[in-house]
Amino acid sequence: MQETRLSLLIERLVNQFFGFLTNPWRQLSLITICALSGFFLASVITTSAGQSARWDITIALFFLLFTEISNYIIYRRRNEKPPWIDLLNSLKIGFVYGLYLESLKLGS
Repeated sequence: MQETRLSLLIERLVNQFFGFLTNPWRQLSLITICALSGFFLASVITTSAGQSARWDITIALFFLLFTEISNYIIYRRRNEKPPWIDLLNSLKIGFVYGLYLESLKLGS
């Protein structure tokens, strides 16, 4: 890729973001925020998709694809993992936990 000002700016911003993740407290706070965001997304999507009963199977397919693709991305690397992998994993964990809690609410 050519070294334009825009590409250099984007590269510098990405490097600053990953440098931000090297601090353990910041990484823990971002992981917590991603887990809570995944829980929130699961709650919002299931309630909005449940309003119109036509989209239930389609939304379930997207949920399944999201979890399986994220599992593939997370667990295919054995040696070195970039820091955003942990954020994706915590988002997935919060998402699956939110779906599980919604199913318990519907079952009772």
